Amino acid sequence: MSRTGKNRAFDGSNEVPVDQLEIDPEYLITERRLAKLRRTIEHRQPDLHLVLENVHDPHNVSAVFRTCDAVGVGTVHLVYTYEKFPKIGKTSSASAWKWMEMMKHESIEECYAHLKGLGCTIYATDLSERAEELYTLDLAGPVALVFGNEHRGVSPEASRLADGNLLIPMVGLIQSLNISVACAVTLYEAMRQRMVAGRYATPALTEAEIDVKLREWAAR
Repeated sequence: MSRTGKNRAFDGSNEVPVDQLEIDPEYLITERRLAKLRRTIEHRQPDLHLVLENVHDPHNVSAVFRTCDAVGVGTVHLVYTYEKFPKIGKTSSASAWKWMEMMKHESIEECYAHLKGLGCTIYATDLSERAEELYTLDLAGPVALVFGNEHRGVSPEASRLADGNLLIPMVGLIQSLNISVACAVTLYEAMRQRMVAGRYATPALTEAEIDVKLREWAAR
């Protein structure tokens, strides 16, 4: 295996032009993979949280994970009190679940207490009287977004104990979206706001934290 400097490399006492060197393909793949992993970690948003409460359809959960990875969600919190956590499909999630930080909670109260301890403002998706439109909310700071079961929505406790409720404005006859679509719309609004605020321009994690996570991810 040969490694190069910026323009030329040394082979004993003779300089060898870079374009004449034989590079081990495995070395290139490893370096490129590590670089991609590092870039992804540097864009992660540790104070952007998503909560799934009793979402039972595996295709929906998989699609949500894929969006979470794309946007850089820090942690997905799982609250399953009525439903069992579904088996995640590799096809619909594109293996995004491998790169997500997940935390399970025994109850919505426990989950919210944890998020409050992190300084998060919690918004649950619910068409309640106090619901605010998505585009009026500040999602650039520490925030947790809560999505509920496909049929029942979020539980009364999840709605009531949240700091606020959010709704996605719609002008059609059907006043609901599939959960994976609603999640994508909401998370990309959070991403837009964070990009405007420069939150993706510099890593939120320290260099030491990035190195630790990079070693963890490289082993997966």
